[in-house]
Amino acid sequence: QVQLVESGGGSVQAGGSLRLSCAASGYIDSSYCMGWFRQAPGKEREGVAVIDSDGRTSYADYVKGRFTISKDNAKNTLYLQMNSLKPEDIDMYYCAVGTPPRVGGGLCFWWAAGMLNYWGQGTQVTVSS
Repeated sequence: QVQLVESGGGSVQAGGSLRLSCAASGYIDSSYCMGWFRQAPGKEREGVAVIDSDGRTSYADYVKGRFTISKDNAKNTLYLQMNSLKPEDIDMYYCAVGTPPRVGGGLCFWWAAGMLNYWGQGTQVTVSS
């Protein structure tokens, strides 16, 4: 079983920055993909970014160049640095871990972040214009 705890959300003005963290515990398989997705109430999950076991990253176009995903294997912690935040980035952000779906050939793509096996309770990001 995997447990994920997100932190770092908050409220910022447009153009500001936030850094999300996700502390992972439990068994993390070496083949797992780790990533972030976001979801507003009543809406579909929206992939944001992922990172695979080799450190390769994949980003959604709507965050590319503004967000950076990284991980610290020694601390079992995943990060999402979010810069140049926009009002449309407002959402609940979730950390996720798991096996990449077969539809992606078993590779770790940003759109698969919401399909991974485990996710945390989420952290709210609010951006004011």
